[in-house]
Amino acid sequence: MYFRRLRDLREDNDKKQVDIADYLQIAQTVYSRYERGFQTIPVEHLIKLADFYSVTTDYILGRTDKK
Repeated sequence: MYFRRLRDLREDNDKKQVDIADYLQIAQTVYSRYERGFQTIPVEHLIKLADFYSVTTDYILGRTDKK
């Protein structure tokens, strides 16, 4: 379910996929696969995104609804 949270967080922060991909230093196509659930997100990217959005990794992973 994390892929839905990734998209929601990105859209809530008015960012494009390319913006987040640049932040993670990856190609936009790779980030797109994370959001669509076609590729598992590496732990280091999960942590960077949690820091970027000021949420917990558990929130991104759908283990809690508490940001």
